[in-house]
Amino acid sequence: MSHRISFGSTDVAFDCAPGQSLLDAALRAGIDLPYSCRKGVCGSCVGGIVSGEVQGLNGAAIRNDTCGPGQLLYCMCEPTTEVVLRPVSWKRLDPSARKTFTAKVHSNQLAAPDVSVLKLRLPAGQRAKFQAGQYLQILMEDGSARCYSMANPPNESDGATLHIRHVQGGQFSARVAQLAPGDLLEIELPFGNVALAPDDTRPIAFVAGGTGFAPVKSILDDMLKKRVRRDILLIWGAREPGGLYMRSAVERWQKQWPAFRFVAALSDVPADAAGNAFAGRVDEALRANCADLAGHVVYCCGSPPMVSAVRAAAADKGLACEDFHADVFVPGPSSTPAQAVGLPRKNIQP
Repeated sequence: MSHRISFGSTDVAFDCAPGQSLLDAALRAGIDLPYSCRKGVCGSCVGGIVSGEVQGLNGAAIRNDTCGPGQLLYCMCEPTTEVVLRPVSWKRLDPSARKTFTAKVHSNQLAAPDVSVLKLRLPAGQRAKFQAGQYLQILMEDGSARCYSMANPPNESDGATLHIRHVQGGQFSARVAQLAPGDLLEIELPFGNVALAPDDTRPIAFVAGGTGFAPVKSILDDMLKKRVRRDILLIWGAREPGGLYMRSAVERWQKQWPAFRFVAALSDVPADAAGNAFAGRVDEALRANCADLAGHVVYCCGSPPMVSAVRAAAADKGLACEDFHADVFVPGPSSTPAQAVGLPRKNIQP
């Protein structure tokens, strides 16, 4: 039995089908809510419930440590009655934005021993609509999907640049190294809601681990294109120096933004060999480089443990919980919309 869902003090109302999450129902109805991992990890989809009853989707937990008082994970909740929601933010989706393309491989370069930079081009004359920091899905022959953040800014809308880490045994990893110019891939985009306010002028800290640099690059290149002026800190972490595979982009931002600060965090390099880099994890680098994060914004992208550690560090430094935005790379393939009522879930399993 479907249940009616509405937002308090608005005219928004839609139905949620059995076995469907509140988040999926909203997205299917053309209502865009903040979300990222879709697996109850990142906390991007937290929101309040004014009235009604919900339960965990397939018995899942409906709260985690990212939830404030009275908040639930919309991606993990299904209604058992009519429900009135109080989302942190929402907007209507552009129905013309999400499209499926047959993209052509333009180039495939090894940026690090375990990272490929794959550049795709859309068919001639076609363009994609997306926001900086969003992601696409590669549609696989078995009906599943693999999702990757786009590293290019929205003004480069005739294609997509992906930073793909090689994962042993990964279905798509086995193909990436062999992809050559001219090869074709089915892609769908855009997905995800970054939730960074375009008119926000407060200082912002980006914290990325490994290929979590991809959406950060998209956002920073877009900010540079739009001549945004605000204090920016970038902490990019890897085990060793080779894991920071695109220093040229960082150097460009340093030249263009006098207020731009960059900290390389190397977790497997001892302090006496780290040089100008920080010897340690990204959360430790955040603690060491930020005395007070009150009045700041933090955008973090990487694995669930990394994001959790950075979230805790930011809170300890005074960051308000609503000013922490996360893009969590959660392992596991995604189902395509044709296969499931829900929408794709962000993953790093290639």
